[in-house]
Amino acid sequence: MPFGLKNAGATYQRAMQRIFNDMLHKNVECYVDDLVVKSKKREDHLYDLRKVFERLRRYQLKMNPSKCAFGVTSGKFLGFIVRRRGIKIEQAKIDVILKMSEPRNITSSKVCKES
Repeated sequence: MPFGLKNAGATYQRAMQRIFNDMLHKNVECYVDDLVVKSKKREDHLYDLRKVFERLRRYQLKMNPSKCAFGVTSGKFLGFIVRRRGIKIEQAKIDVILKMSEPRNITSSKVCKES
């Protein structure tokens, strides 16, 4: 699907939600082209991956191997660090906010508020 089209992202997201509907929020999280396969138990992970791969094959979807990581206990998803114990913001993003200069006038205050 060409991503230059106005509704391409939303259309793709809806398609992914339909494809993985029965798996979403159980062992799959999907946001546009980011897909996370999660398992409560390590021994279930291969089974969960197999189910996802079968679904990808059925709908002729392909994954980019250079963007895949398997068997990890934490990772980046949508700009956050996701771990077993919860979600954390990347330190680099926090540092950018901490290094921002304080607004000195009304105009710079409005710019800060709008972004």
